[in-house]
Amino acid sequence: MRKHMLAVEAAMRAYARKFGEDEEKWGITGLLHDMDYEKHPTPEEHPLVGVAELERRGYPEDVLHAIKGHADYLDTPRDTPMSKTLYAVDELSGFVVACALMRPERLENMKAKSVRKKMKQKSFAAAVNREDIVRGAEDLGVDLNEHIEFVAGALRERAGVLGLEPEAA
Repeated sequence: MRKHMLAVEAAMRAYARKFGEDEEKWGITGLLHDMDYEKHPTPEEHPLVGVAELERRGYPEDVLHAIKGHADYLDTPRDTPMSKTLYAVDELSGFVVACALMRPERLENMKAKSVRKKMKQKSFAAAVNREDIVRGAEDLGVDLNEHIEFVAGALRERAGVLGLEPEAA
């Protein structure tokens, strides 16, 4: 779970830079979005337990709103660039990591075409909701192929931290 949170942080930071937003705020939102998931994985608790703790600690409302918005079942509107981006990168980050783990070169030269091919295989990374990936890109207003390659590039920048450096030849 920690590596997933680090991957989402990397993607959020990259999009913050692209959009001219606050990289630290967006990064921390990505890092903390699933902070409660290991102990509170049910829809009744996740991400509400984490959001309550962050609120208690004085985190800004836009961070809390984005974190609530990444959970479809809460019906929190994704009406800010940060909330749309968190939703758009959450499932995709996990899927790109799964794709990278199947390749000796990991994230190097990863293309959207190969990721999209894996998306068609229902048994591959079966827990990842493909509809969320597509909807996230649409809501963000970006082409899915560009979105995939952008997120893969963001993760490539943090490959060492994510344990996704290319295998030695």
